[in-house]
Amino acid sequence: MKKYASIFITFLICHIIVQDSSAQFKLSNIFGQKDRVRKNRLFEPSSSVSFGVGTSSYYGDLSPYNRFLQSTVNGMRWNLAFNFTRQISPSVGIRVGLTYARISGDDSYMENVKGYEAYFVRNLHFRNDIKQLSVVAQYDLVKTSRSFLRREGIIPYLFGGVAVFAHNPVAKTPIVAGTTSEWVSLQPLHTEGQGLPTYDSSPYSLVSVSFPIGLGVRYKLSRNWDLGFEMSYHYALTDYLDDAGGKYADPADLQSQANGPLSVSMANRSLEQYAANRGIDRRQGVLNYLASIGYPAGFDPIATQSPIIGFVDRTDSRGNPKYNDSYLLTSVKVIYHIPTKIKCPVIR
Repeated sequence: MKKYASIFITFLICHIIVQDSSAQFKLSNIFGQKDRVRKNRLFEPSSSVSFGVGTSSYYGDLSPYNRFLQSTVNGMRWNLAFNFTRQISPSVGIRVGLTYARISGDDSYMENVKGYEAYFVRNLHFRNDIKQLSVVAQYDLVKTSRSFLRREGIIPYLFGGVAVFAHNPVAKTPIVAGTTSEWVSLQPLHTEGQGLPTYDSSPYSLVSVSFPIGLGVRYKLSRNWDLGFEMSYHYALTDYLDDAGGKYADPADLQSQANGPLSVSMANRSLEQYAANRGIDRRQGVLNYLASIGYPAGFDPIATQSPIIGFVDRTDSRGNPKYNDSYLLTSVKVIYHIPTKIKCPVIR
């Protein structure tokens, strides 16, 4: 009996070894990467869509980078986003997104801010609606085993990529008694002389590229639904999201070669009594700044419409060309995981 038992056990062990070897051979390729193939077969690629709403903030000539917190809050606006994500591995997904974001900036926030009083005197403001198409790679810091159905309850992630966007900066016309202040497009006004015969620069493009990088987290709500939050920083390849980036143009050139009085009034706004966007009276703030830099008491350039030194001609800076503009987006989003297999109803 023991003899037959030994033969049976030996036969069983050999059978298991042969079956295991056969399975490994079927999974292997000519390079012998059987483990890699087996591992890939365990993961099922999946897709998801999401819709999000959140905030947007701009950084540039009208919202300085070195006042990051104040710039983030002062010009905060909104954004809407739709994304499609294809999860191609346990950690990596490729995402295509559409975003509509509004950004803005306003020099009037710099009243009595030490070191930035000249911004207040400059008195520029803008609003810009960005329509963006992005492609980013998303890396999950917590892997998903096999399929999205086995995903963890909380998944933090990082992402980065490239985006192309269309934009059009606008600003309000000066507040004048008996007239209505209206939003007008700034690029066609050649506010810094761009594109005029006696100026070297061309009009800035209304289509540009940005490079988004960010982080986020997803929280599992149910089998197919997640709630997510993310934050992304977008560095743009343009310095003209705000229509400011170079020198002042000569008013005579704007009058004769651009859009006449409208170009003149929108290019140099230092002598306006009211900040057109917020409606505040600027007079006392301007007088305080001029007194601090040595102007005689009683000098009131707003009342007399006398040019202010530093805000006059083609040698004076209207913006800083050293840094391009950028924007920060946050988003709270609802995510739906598309089922990988759809069961058809039974026909009876």
